[in-house]
Amino acid sequence: MQAPLRDRDPRRLGPYRLLGRLGRGGMGTVFLGEDDSGRQVAVKVINADLADDEAFHQRFRSEVTAARQVRRFCTAAVLDARLDGEPLYVVTEYVSGPSLDAAVTEGGPLRGGDLEALAVNIATALSAIHGAGIVHRDLKPSNVLLSPTGPRVIDFGIARALDASDGPTRTGQFIGTPAYMAPELMNGAEITPAADVFAWGCVLAYAGTGRVPFGGGTLPETIHRVTGGEPDLDGLDPALRALVARSLAKDPAERPAVSGLIQALTGREEPPSTPPAVAFPPPSPPQP
Repeated sequence: MQAPLRDRDPRRLGPYRLLGRLGRGGMGTVFLGEDDSGRQVAVKVINADLADDEAFHQRFRSEVTAARQVRRFCTAAVLDARLDGEPLYVVTEYVSGPSLDAAVTEGGPLRGGDLEALAVNIATALSAIHGAGIVHRDLKPSNVLLSPTGPRVIDFGIARALDASDGPTRTGQFIGTPAYMAPELMNGAEITPAADVFAWGCVLAYAGTGRVPFGGGTLPETIHRVTGGEPDLDGLDPALRALVARSLAKDPAERPAVSGLIQALTGREEPPSTPPAVAFPPPSPPQP
């Protein structure tokens, strides 16, 4: 939901007039903006401390360049970016609709065909993201937006820029959301698309049960369960349970590839040209 701009927030960045706040995370603030033609966009402004980090800056530039190559039908397309100067920002398509997190919180878990369609859509988005040479690293329910035309995966690639030091942390904090992070990301191992498959399984488990598969609690408790415990998949649709369980294997080599997910879900190895629709309530219009 859009919140009003604060006193110190910019009112304009380049050709974009800022209308309100959409959210804030560890990397920056996301604003609802509008270009000169009246088209609404999302503008993510990078925190100044990150923008001053040269290693981050270089990775940010390369990741934004790669993100522009991702097919836009299953993501929020990158439209523009400021890669030098201050502040750094990325402009993406504005996706009107609630997050998966909000939809499950308000409406309860998904069932049957709606859950299967969501599974196909997210796997298709990952196929497009990986095809551009990007590992998402922070796939979670709040990064899946339920647009009127289907689910869209957002914030891909940009989180990877935080890993400029080639380690799993920056200033002692995890890059990503621990409850959805693959064990290898917590151990500093090589980052591969298999990490996103693990997150896909976590997201589907949440969508189908309303619970994160490795539970909540403190950060050490979550890390312990993710790295050594078994996922709680009770109540998950039997049609998806085995595939989700395989995607949550501790060993990345034992997880299916994204193409394997798509084949298991649709009977074909390539993503469908038109991913199946998911039935959700229409989104509320943006607040002025």
